[in-house]
Amino acid sequence: MEVIHTHCAGLDVHKKTVVATISIPDGRSGVLRETRTFETLTPNLLAMSDWLMSLGITHAAMESTGEYWKPIYNILENNYEVLLVNAQHIKQVPGRKTDVLDSEWIAELLRFGLLKASFIPPQGQRELRELTRHRTNFVRERATLVNRLQKTLESANIKLASVVTSVVGVSGRAILAAIIACQTDATQMAELAKGRLRDKRDELSKALEGRVKPYHQFVLTELLGQIDNLDEAIARFDKEIEKYCDPFEVEVELLDTIPGIARRNAEVIVAEIGIDMSRFPTADHLASWAGVAPGNNESAGKRYSGKTRSGNQALQVALTQAANAASHTRNTYLGAQFHRLAARRGKKRAIMAVAHSILVIAYHIIQRKEPYFDLGSDYFDKQRPEATAKRLMKRLQRLGYDVSQIQIPNTVPLPA
Repeated sequence: MEVIHTHCAGLDVHKKTVVATISIPDGRSGVLRETRTFETLTPNLLAMSDWLMSLGITHAAMESTGEYWKPIYNILENNYEVLLVNAQHIKQVPGRKTDVLDSEWIAELLRFGLLKASFIPPQGQRELRELTRHRTNFVRERATLVNRLQKTLESANIKLASVVTSVVGVSGRAILAAIIACQTDATQMAELAKGRLRDKRDELSKALEGRVKPYHQFVLTELLGQIDNLDEAIARFDKEIEKYCDPFEVEVELLDTIPGIARRNAEVIVAEIGIDMSRFPTADHLASWAGVAPGNNESAGKRYSGKTRSGNQALQVALTQAANAASHTRNTYLGAQFHRLAARRGKKRAIMAVAHSILVIAYHIIQRKEPYFDLGSDYFDKQRPEATAKRLMKRLQRLGYDVSQIQIPNTVPLPA
């Protein structure tokens, strides 16, 4: 095979050590290989970088092993072309598994150009991505605490969640404060309801008839305190993320025009895929990388399970949330797509299809720097108007109406 990189290194990364094997010409039409082991402390990684530089190394490759590759990438990215590769693509031959052999195998594959680098965002985008992912973790922790709060209320025979939409909303917090303050009159607590919830005061009064004990009040106090702390932390994250979004503000605002996409989701999408769409040849490549495209499993002319592949989990969550929100919108293309697919394929598949569409739309919006243009809820009906008319006529016939006098004009479907 043809040698692509003459001066390269393979790195086998672990938590405490990294094994580096270099592969360079030996001056006699051969290859010189040398292996050294370094600790993953910053001074040791700098020593490894100096050693690689003294040998003229231009390319280095390593597996994407959890979070352990990041310290090494931070040290090497400015002086070498570093390839972070999928571990499944460079599995060692069974029966020959050691750290030294792993690093030698990585160096050999890199030498012949057989490794495909993973997508590593630039520094600014990586920092934004770290912030958005940490904020997502805080939001999840808050949701967990709210669930624990609800379990505590159920333990006290308080069925507040059966009446109010959010137990930590304005009305819910006022009622919880009354419970913690040893208020026992359910009718008086029901009067604390705000807005449209006041129309349900009788139902709310029944739901608040419980058996609250002192330990319930203690637990509720602690949980509400934790929720308040997380709310403050999330608000600080929002402000910090807004600062880091300054270079991407145009793209964030454009993505915010898509139905179902709020600013927080737009920030996550930009943090995960960036604004340079040249990294992904097509929108389909991006959807496959994100893990929202149907799987490709065919053999002997038969198609098997089309289960989606594993991809970027943070991006998948954001797209799924946006798809759920878009499915509830009216008079929109995405809402019509959801209802059209949910009737045939089920809600879960429909949500994934809408998430795929949102990502494809985001790809083109970022690429063209144009706001979203909605095709309308009747887009699918206009593609085949005659078929739509016939389907509606059959529904009228099943309801007992006489449609024999209705004439369907010959129309030409609109172009896709």
